[in-house]
Amino acid sequence: MEHTLPMNNELDNNKLDAVSFRTPDVVMHSERLGAMHQTRISFVRTLLRKIDKEKWTLKIHLWDLNKEGYGQVIYRLQTPEHVYHLVVFCNQIADEERNDRVIAQKWDVTFALVYGEIGDELLANLKANVPLQEAGRNSNMVMVLARANKSVRVFDHVVSSLADGQQPDLEVLAQVGYILRTTAVYGNGKFGIFDFKPLDHSEDFNQSFRAQMCAVYLLREFSLDWVDYLAKKKGGDKAVSLHPEIKQYLGIGNATGLGMAPYLINHPCVVDQWLSTREGALQAVLVCNIESEADNSKVQQFSTLMNRAIQHFSEVVTINEPQILLNSTIVDELTQLQNNLVTELKDCDTWADFLQHNDHLSYESQEVIISCMMELYPELVDRFAGQVNADETMSLPSGKVVQDLVEVLEARYQWAISIDFAAEDNVYWFWYRSEDKEEPRMGIRGQERGDDKEFLLDIGRQANTLYLALQQANPQQLLSEFILTKPKYRSIARRVWTMGHKKMGDIQINVLQKTALPMHLLRCKLSMFGATKFDPRSDRWVRVTLFQGAPLFDDVHSDEWLFPLLPKINELSTLPLAAQ
Repeated sequence: MEHTLPMNNELDNNKLDAVSFRTPDVVMHSERLGAMHQTRISFVRTLLRKIDKEKWTLKIHLWDLNKEGYGQVIYRLQTPEHVYHLVVFCNQIADEERNDRVIAQKWDVTFALVYGEIGDELLANLKANVPLQEAGRNSNMVMVLARANKSVRVFDHVVSSLADGQQPDLEVLAQVGYILRTTAVYGNGKFGIFDFKPLDHSEDFNQSFRAQMCAVYLLREFSLDWVDYLAKKKGGDKAVSLHPEIKQYLGIGNATGLGMAPYLINHPCVVDQWLSTREGALQAVLVCNIESEADNSKVQQFSTLMNRAIQHFSEVVTINEPQILLNSTIVDELTQLQNNLVTELKDCDTWADFLQHNDHLSYESQEVIISCMMELYPELVDRFAGQVNADETMSLPSGKVVQDLVEVLEARYQWAISIDFAAEDNVYWFWYRSEDKEEPRMGIRGQERGDDKEFLLDIGRQANTLYLALQQANPQQLLSEFILTKPKYRSIARRVWTMGHKKMGDIQINVLQKTALPMHLLRCKLSMFGATKFDPRSDRWVRVTLFQGAPLFDDVHSDEWLFPLLPKINELSTLPLAAQ
């Protein structure tokens, strides 16, 4: 059985030959997934294009904060189809109560994206329960339930500066790139809130994670309004508004840990759909011809994007030494490539040629190149944006024999069946849920307690064990008979058959291996969301920024805003601050 490549049905066979190097073994390699960046089909990008195209509107419905900035705020979101509200509660908490962990019980901000109108009874329910988050009994009209904490140093610096009539220090802002960071964003029926199934027929939020991304985008609007309001209360007539270019630079932070990793393992059809769609969009670009003349508009645009990427990664601040090295490598490699870009392009007929010519670069640099390429052809790429939803059914068809499944394993699971799981390093970790912290954890097998409660995230080991068992069976035995006598293989057999016939298939990672990095899994999902500024705080959790560099709601547009840069403003204007 050969690898099945994702493809644009309109591409002819000759063009497909040009991109045949993009096999699942290449695309689904965990280190490559761990180097992905935002693209035009990342969820934050597709959301803003939809808002722009359909002319969604946003206005403040209620602003009920005291002079310290505590209270409640409601924004009204109107789409051509429906009306929604973002309800925000600002809470006073002590510094020692501010915690990004899932076990936290208090937050600076709690908020909800609510379906429909909000009457007095519903508002009272929201006020009583949204601040409690998981502990509350939230209305089933709540589509998204979430919370966020301040980046206290940045928040206080911004408010104090504006109150004194000054713009904040850009170097301080560059440290994090946001004012608020979310610590959890729940949707799709979690804790009894709105079930997303009815949204399958909604034009507003029928795509993966669109409702959650919308809630975060609206929170960004609130965070910027909030600091302006507090500056006015603190500084009076002397206060100024945050400069529009600084507002655009600031996003919403997010702190993500191991809890995200099991999602990608447990939802393989979703991951396959995301990566197959991304790959289909990329392949539509790769087959395009390059005109290598220096005045070619696509080449000029590509060069501009590459220069922006170089500057972006030069500006990114992180305390993580491996990430510092990765960012430095990107800058060095892409600078050298830029210096020889015209010469490089002269030797290439298509963008596929160019990408292959540079496959010696680090995965990080290759993925930056891919993100830049996909910006060049919005008319080709954007039509893939609506193809991110997945059917998660996994099944094993009747009438198949043992040999049929063996062939799937040998064709698509070599990464798993070639591993020696008798070697200690290949089963070094086990995954479990902490009883105290209620979070996924990794323990060292044989040294730490809990391996008897191990999560079944070991897809590589399960596929390997299945393969060995099938080798002992009659190749012509019906699979149904094999599973009837060995029912423990039913689940992995269904998965192998289903994912083995998908375009991209399973992520190729042994999560038990000693050197396995869960960060690769986190990075993959966050890049599909559209996160930027990856700032790992260990090999198990990371801070990122969403919507950094994105246009504000009133200025929303469909143009690209890849790789946000610090504003270059010689004299920041002191804009008058409108009273709330």
